[in-house]
Amino acid sequence: MKPIRMAIALLALPGIAAADPMDRVIDDTIDMHILPRFAALNDLTQTLADVAAEDCDPDAVALRSAYGDAFDAWISASHLRFGPTEANDRAFALAFWPDSRGATPRALKSLIAEQDPVVASADAFRQVSIAARGFYAMEFLLFDDTLKQAGDPQYHCNLIQTMSTDIALTSHNIFEEWQSEFAITLREPLPAGVYRSNDEVLQELFKALATGLQFTADTRLGRPLGTFDRPRPTRSEARRSERSARHVMLSLTALRDLSEILARGDTKLMTSLDASFQRALSQLSELDDPTFASVSNPQARFKVEVIQNSIEAIRTIVRDELGPKLGVAAGFNALDGD
Repeated sequence: MKPIRMAIALLALPGIAAADPMDRVIDDTIDMHILPRFAALNDLTQTLADVAAEDCDPDAVALRSAYGDAFDAWISASHLRFGPTEANDRAFALAFWPDSRGATPRALKSLIAEQDPVVASADAFRQVSIAARGFYAMEFLLFDDTLKQAGDPQYHCNLIQTMSTDIALTSHNIFEEWQSEFAITLREPLPAGVYRSNDEVLQELFKALATGLQFTADTRLGRPLGTFDRPRPTRSEARRSERSARHVMLSLTALRDLSEILARGDTKLMTSLDASFQRALSQLSELDDPTFASVSNPQARFKVEVIQNSIEAIRTIVRDELGPKLGVAAGFNALDGD
């Protein structure tokens, strides 16, 4: 049999047909991007809970370091707001921000003033206002000059310990459901399932990328930028712990990784995306302003706007080139309707 006829015959045999390249994209996204991030979140939030159990002093170096590592892990996974992350408002339980009405400090002040016994267990603590849970609430307890010293020291300690345990349990539930169930849901679309086809799975992954870029440009940078006449530096994300610019860096790094997987097979597109992400990250590294406090200065503000424009350029490539490659469009996202 001639080679070309043999190849045709082999492709006709059951189980020998060429695999859908989108299967590989989905598998690689799960195995190389999603699961490692939630595994890290699971491990590092448990470390945070363990460290808090040993030393709950807000100024303790070990506690602040464990908090920073766990928060890094969340930001690196925070664009994956679907499936187990979305269930039971877990993403909000880990990260209630933006908080334009000051609900978090208000809820914490109430718990501390009343010495609410709800902090006695993580199970009970899940019933408190979602604004009093998660990484942003803990930032107040560790870094806010007023709240880190407020109330009875023992109650404050109990609150930190229970909050960190709650964060760890929420993160564990997300990771466990990804491992036991939701990874299979993405890999094996079903006619009556959450996703009915690979196209719908790719739509979800593409939406995570597009929404992550939008959130970073419009919220992480847009909130402190405000307007030229009314900049809002105090609206920067996690400014008390001086993590604002770090969160932009972590988000862009994670989103670049996701974009590289989704763009595989198109060398030109991969190169364009990588160069665009690198441009934004380089501009950010040159800023030397961890909280975007400089947006009140017109000359320094321009540098932040340049970063935002670079992210907008990435969004354009994703929309106009990556979307058509995958056969999807951005559609609705987690930011719609807020």
